[in-house]
Order: sequence, then structure tokens, then C-alpha cells
Amino acid sequence: MAAAQPPAGGAPLGVGVVGGGSIAEWHLSSYVRNPDVRVVAVADVDLARATARAAEHTALAAASGRQHEPVRAYASHTDLLDDADVQAVSVCTRNDTHSPIAVDVLASGRSALVEKPMARTVAEAEAIVAAEAASDGVVQVGYVRRWSPNAQVLKTFADAGDLGAVYYAKATCLRQAGNPGGWFADRSISGGGPLIDVGVHFLDLAWWFMGAPRAVAVSGYTSDRLGNRGNIESLTRWKSADYDVSKNSVEDLAGAVVRFEGGAVLHLDVSYSLHGRPQIGLALFGERGGAELEPALTLFTEQHDTITEVVPHVDSRSFDIVPAFQNEIDGFVRAARGLEPSVAPASHGLEMTKIVTAVYESAARGAEITL
Repeated sequence: MAAAQPPAGGAPLGVGVVGGGSIAEWHLSSYVRNPDVRVVAVADVDLARATARAAEHTALAAASGRQHEPVRAYASHTDLLDDADVQAVSVCTRNDTHSPIAVDVLASGRSALVEKPMARTVAEAEAIVAAEAASDGVVQVGYVRRWSPNAQVLKTFADAGDLGAVYYAKATCLRQAGNPGGWFADRSISGGGPLIDVGVHFLDLAWWFMGAPRAVAVSGYTSDRLGNRGNIESLTRWKSADYDVSKNSVEDLAGAVVRFEGGAVLHLDVSYSLHGRPQIGLALFGERGGAELEPALTLFTEQHDTITEVVPHVDSRSFDIVPAFQNEIDGFVRAARGLEPSVAPASHGLEMTKIVTAVYESAARGAEITL
């Protein structure tokens, strides 16, 4: 594998993307809009898909007026890492490949933006942490909801102490029929269902706003009563490219109560399939004030012995995916260039993996897990 270092001076960062699926499209589109980046290559085990993505983004990059070299296509991440022009890598592959690919990227001295979940198991996450510690590169985990403008605004308030110590948080992401199927529904590949797929976003957000405390105990539950609800015909949903209605080995519903060092508590519930209204919510409760990030950013406090509700005037009070991905990519580029620390290092991914793993273990045992 060719070793690569971030460019000196004002030269653009050469970026490679491993994986040619839908999440890679968000990364590639955002890289193209960053003037400090040159998209070098795309790799996918399906070379035809990598070639198509490369051609598509060659045209986009050329249209930006900053790049005219064709984006190269490779059939493996190892081939991509042999390209000396690649200096940083986005890992946008199936969950079971995140750890080995990230470890290889870091071993080559490059930085890695690893899509969530960072890993399926604690051992896989620990391997990435160890590789980051031994590398000149850095890891950023793809917790894109941290980068949404509404979350960025709320973090400013939280960091300024306006909420005080956050001692309770509630995070919810309930879907009626949102099982993507395919490898997402194969536990051996994905590591689990809605908890590890979408729940980890909300778990991470709440934990981040709480100040990243260490989890000490987890009581979790799961249910698998509804399956993938492939019979539903009147509701459009995104499906994995390898969707198979007959295959599903993940939970429909998961939830947990997580207790942290210092006494703070987080309650999480998440589903792929549920007989009820879809719900998305994230609420924080602190000693000086509270906040809702979703469904719409709102702050709560008291003034002059009166409870008050504050509505910030921002472009979007809810999750906004386009600027969120752009902010995430821009932040990774700065971290890879050594301009600022990673906002979501491998240690954060490890902590989330420990909690998610404990939820599944607690549900299986029917007892609280001590960490």
C-alpha cells in the first residue's frame, strides 16, 4: 500500500471513496463541493458500479471547474490504497467490512472517515482505536446528525452552559415500515437492526450533548414480532439493492435505559417496524435548562420565576441532510489536513459500540449489564 501524507500548503487533498452505494453518493457529492479536495478514486467489489460512480463524479468534478483528471475506479480498497494520489479515504461499505478496511487505511498513514456504525463488535472497534493510535492518520466516525445546522446551534448553547449539567435525555426514532432488507436485515453482516443502524445516530447525539460521559450500566430490550413488513404495498420506503423479502434476522424494535458515571440517564427507543405513528425526537433536560433538537429545535428555561420557551431563528430547526453531510465532509477534510482534531474520533465509535453491544446482551439475558 502506498503511504500518503496530507498535502502541504494549498494543494487539494486527494480523496478516495470505498463503496459505490447510496451513502457513497452523499460523500462524493459533498467532496466535489469542497474546494480543498480532489476526488481521486472510487473502489467497490463490483467494479462496474465503481466505474459508473467514477464516471459520474469525473463529470461533476469537471463541471466544478477545479478538476479535470478522471476519477479512477478500483475493484478493492487495497488497489485504491496502492494509489499514491489518495491521501484520505471515506469508508462507505457494509458494516462487516468497516473495521478491516479502516485498519488498512490507517496502517497506510491515511485518515479515514468511517460510516456509522463504526463497527459491529467491541473487538472490531478496538482494532480501529489501536490502528488510529499507531497511525499518522485520524478517524472520523460518520455521525452526520452532529453536523446538521440545528445540532450545531444547540451544541453552542450546551457548551456555553445554558442547559447546565444534562442529567436526563430521551431519544426516539420509530418507523412504521422502515426495514431496508438485504444485508441490513442480516445480523451476521450488519450486527443488528434498527438499534445499530439508525438508533446509533440518536444514541450518539444524546451522549455528545451530555458531555460524552462514561456508561456504567445498560438495561435493554428488543422485539422481533413483525419482521420486515414486506407485505406493505402502499408506503414507499428505501430498500437495499440486495433486498429479499424472505430474509430477516434482525430486531423490529429496541430500547434501553443507559446510566452514566455521575448519575445521568439516557432513554432510547428505536424501530424498523411498529404499529403506530412514525416518531423522531431528541430531548435534553439539564439543571439550568432543557432543549428539544427534534422534531424542531426549541430551548426551555426559566426567567424571573417564569418558565420560558425559546425558539431560535435558524434556517432549519430539524435535521437538514444536505448541509449536514457537507459540514461533516468539510470537517473531515480539515482533520485529515491536520488543521483541527477529529470531532468524532475512533474512541467515540468504541463507546457507542460498547453501549449498543450491551443493549443486545441485556435484551438476550433479560438483565442489566454493568460496564
